[in-house]
Amino acid sequence: MLSSDKTVPLANPRGTLLAWLGGSALAMFAVVLALGFAGFRVNFTPSEPLGLWRIVPLDRAVHNGDVVFVCPPATDVMREARARGYLRRGFCAGGVAPLIKMVAAMSGQAVEIGDDVRIDGQRLSSSRVMPLDGNGRRLVPDRGGPIPPGTVYLHSEFPGSFDSRYFGPLPVDGILGLAREVWTYAP
Repeated sequence: MLSSDKTVPLANPRGTLLAWLGGSALAMFAVVLALGFAGFRVNFTPSEPLGLWRIVPLDRAVHNGDVVFVCPPATDVMREARARGYLRRGFCAGGVAPLIKMVAAMSGQAVEIGDDVRIDGQRLSSSRVMPLDGNGRRLVPDRGGPIPPGTVYLHSEFPGSFDSRYFGPLPVDGILGLAREVWTYAP
């Protein structure tokens, strides 16, 4: 005979919520991972508009004015930049994330660095050289000169950008591809 006073225990609402949140987080991680393998990147830096970008493989030579994703080489300057928090953690040499910058000059062009940057004698817009970073630490500008073969000079119009003003030209072979906006916001 069945007793009518037996109750069926309800599922633990807290456990159900935690399982749902955990499953959602795992699904989001899988989506982010899949997008990363497809060449999508989220830009959190003010060097270029914030948001979702895509790395488009190069099917031609790099040109002045191209916005590119580039892995910086593992140099002392880049290690110090990582320690100071200028570079995020990522998959490039030295454990840093790729930079997103505009190609401002190419091999064979001449760079002069003073209070601002001049390329082949022409002032580069928004290129004032900052003596200190946002935390009051001294910034050492690159010395300038002719851009060596196989390298490019990178720039961002954001005044506080860590770009070639401070680290000099970077190797072309570190360029991952062109940077294309997918969904961005420029504050």
